[in-house]
Amino acid sequence: MGLGAGTALLRAAAEPAAPSRAGAARAAEQWPAQFVAFDLLRLSGTVTTAWPYSRRRAALEELFTGRGLLSPWALCPSTTDPAMVCEWLTWESVRIEGVVLKRLDDPYRPAVRGWRKYKTRETTEAIVGAVTGPPTAPGTLLLGRYDTSGAFHYWDGPPPSPGPLARAAAALLTPAADDHPWAGRTFTTGWTSHQLLDVTLVNPDLVIEAAVDTARDAAGRWRHPVRFHRLRPDLQPDGVERLAPPAD
Repeated sequence: MGLGAGTALLRAAAEPAAPSRAGAARAAEQWPAQFVAFDLLRLSGTVTTAWPYSRRRAALEELFTGRGLLSPWALCPSTTDPAMVCEWLTWESVRIEGVVLKRLDDPYRPAVRGWRKYKTRETTEAIVGAVTGPPTAPGTLLLGRYDTSGAFHYWDGPPPSPGPLARAAAALLTPAADDHPWAGRTFTTGWTSHQLLDVTLVNPDLVIEAAVDTARDAAGRWRHPVRFHRLRPDLQPDGVERLAPPAD
C-alpha cells in the first residue's frame, strides 16, 4: 500500500493548475490515488441495499474476481478473524487509520450510523509555539514541529487543552521574542475552518506529549484533533523528532 486515497486527493486538489486537463494529469501522476471499494449498493441495475452485508460483500468479491479488476481499483480487506484485525493494526509502515466494524446480517441503511470505527492512535511529542489567551492562563496550546531543514511548522491547535495541563503549562511558558518563526501568520479553529483565532506567540521551548491518529492533511499535519497527554519539561525541543518538510 502507498499513499492513502484521501490524502492523495487532498494534495491533488491543491495543485494550482488542477482545473486544466494538463494540471489534472500532472496532479494524478504526482499524487496517484486508488478507488477502494468496501461495499456494493447496486449490481447490474439491482439495488442491493436490502441485502445483508455478508451477501453484499460476497457479491463485491465476485465482481472483482470475475472482472479481474486491478490497480487503480482496489478491494478493501475484510475479515471476521479478530487476530487478523490485531495484525493489521500493527502495520506501522502502512499507517492504517483504523478499522470499521459491521454486522454481517445488517442491510445498508442510508444516513443511519450502523457501523463503528476503531481508530489507531499513537503518542508523540510536539512543541508549544503559541496559545490562545494570555500565556499566564492559556486556553489552547498550538503545537509545532521542526522539519529537517530547521523550519518550525504549525502542526495542530484546538480543541482547548485540559484545564490542569493548561494551568501547569502556564508556569513554563514565556512570551515570544520578535524573531518567532510564526510572527505575522494567522491561525484558524481547525484544518477545514476559516474562523481566525486570537493567539499569543510563545517561545517554542516547551515540549508536550499527545495522542494522535495517523490521518494527515495535504501538508502532513494531523487532520484530527490531538489529545493532550502530559507536559514533557524533561525534553528539549532539539530532542523532538524532526519530520520531512511538508509538500508544497
